[in-house]
Amino acid sequence: MTEGTRQPSDLLGAFATPVNELIARLERDDIVARIWAADHTVWREDPTEIEDRLGWLHVIKEMAGQVANLTAFANEIKDSFFNHVVLLGMGGSSLGPEVIRQVIGSTGGYPTLMVLDSTSPSTLRSVTRQIDPARTLFIVSSKSGGTIEPNSFYKHFRKVVADTVGEADAGSHFIAITDPGTSLVSLADEHGFRRVFLNPTDMGGRYSVLSFFGLVPATLIGVDIGRLLARAEAVAAKSPGPISLEGDSGAWLGAYMAAAAKEGRDKLTLIASSRVASFGLWAEQLIAESTGKQGTGIVPIVGEPLLETESYGDDRAFVFLRVEGDDNAQADVASERLAAAGHPVVRLDIADAYDIGGEFFRWELATAVAGALLDIHPFDQPDVQAAKDSTGRLLAEFLDEGHLPDPAPAGDLQDLLANASRGDYLAIMAYAEPSEGIDSAAGLLRKLVAERYKIATSMAYGPRFLHSTGQLHKGGPSTGLYLQFTVDEEDLAMPGEAYGFGTLFAAQAMGDYQALLDKKRRLVRVHLGEDAEAGILRLLGGI
Repeated sequence: MTEGTRQPSDLLGAFATPVNELIARLERDDIVARIWAADHTVWREDPTEIEDRLGWLHVIKEMAGQVANLTAFANEIKDSFFNHVVLLGMGGSSLGPEVIRQVIGSTGGYPTLMVLDSTSPSTLRSVTRQIDPARTLFIVSSKSGGTIEPNSFYKHFRKVVADTVGEADAGSHFIAITDPGTSLVSLADEHGFRRVFLNPTDMGGRYSVLSFFGLVPATLIGVDIGRLLARAEAVAAKSPGPISLEGDSGAWLGAYMAAAAKEGRDKLTLIASSRVASFGLWAEQLIAESTGKQGTGIVPIVGEPLLETESYGDDRAFVFLRVEGDDNAQADVASERLAAAGHPVVRLDIADAYDIGGEFFRWELATAVAGALLDIHPFDQPDVQAAKDSTGRLLAEFLDEGHLPDPAPAGDLQDLLANASRGDYLAIMAYAEPSEGIDSAAGLLRKLVAERYKIATSMAYGPRFLHSTGQLHKGGPSTGLYLQFTVDEEDLAMPGEAYGFGTLFAAQAMGDYQALLDKKRRLVRVHLGEDAEAGILRLLGGI
């Protein structure tokens, strides 16, 4: 396989018929060409949050003109002997860079990237311990400029840096990525930031990975962004065009996703090679937040342990993302068995890590197309605000009363799973410091639940997922069984605030819990104490 080429294939069987029917609809209604022409009526008569959200279609070429500028800035940072770049972000501003960090990584001589998107005090302390503040550059990344998490992170690290290098030099350790005119622009000006990157305003955060939000952190760690953009452009250049996996593959994938959902196979299960496993973090947000609304949507299932064929229900559709050179033998056998059992399967082959640029665009277009075919507005997020509002009320109560209210009754996991039925899924929501131990224990829990109850499972860390699958949880289909984990956390003061990160973290968990209750979701909370991994493992015996 030559560099950047793809040899996708499908194992659809009888499922090819509904996919082809939707492709015929795309062609008949000229939907893809109308998307490229920014015709908002593809989705809604009202252009609100559509006309100003389609910049991702053209940003690849726009950013190609910024490669020299970004490369020069990256060399300036490298030559200034920075060891780390820490991205302070959330949702669309953090997940794309995290994927690039894990899939491509840092080039020798360039700083190492750390992505911070958790308000857990333990996480803040861990990042702070791992860096030398005098040799670290921080990226405050927020489209709106007012997102509570990156703004809170900034307060913490501004003090850490100022205490190390002095207030006069602290600003040179910070840069910002935001839209023009935001409060973050003003903050950066007032606090002497080294640089501010003003992103094109015509795209939402989850569609912004190929803009400054993804490319600035990528360039700073030595990623060849010209090469990354070229791979994205190679995919985009085939659209609009003949809709097929070899041609306009984004539109084809969108038709596949929509056809699956219409046939009751709304659990889109992504199984990825180890080198690109983290791609699921980004794709999960894109699909869940774009389609999970109005009581419907596509439920992305990522990071789930590979199961025996009989453990998968008939609500599944599969995409296998494979990298040449990885050991794909087990996944290949699984895909053949799934297809033989009647499940629709698509296999996407990519040549190397840089092909992830093409995947970013392919899945963006696919999600926009699926939204059109499912009559879903893919660019708004009407239910995300619910958890934010609940958190705000709880923080206000803390400021008035000096403490947060007692948590609501927790419920029982066995009772929750006893209500599981065909088409349901278990969503594990871990308000804890991300760790390999928790990932491993949660993986065992997911596997056991899937095998015993034949339902799909997802797992995400809070508050990260509030800007991702949180929209699907509140606005999507009522098929979720929600399991919230909380842990003991020692508080960490937040400079300039009467509450600390521990209070914010707890308020976000409680706010999310309340927002789900308000939506009448099936929900339990389990407090894991000090040892989250052991707490999860204890649950296995009772399932």
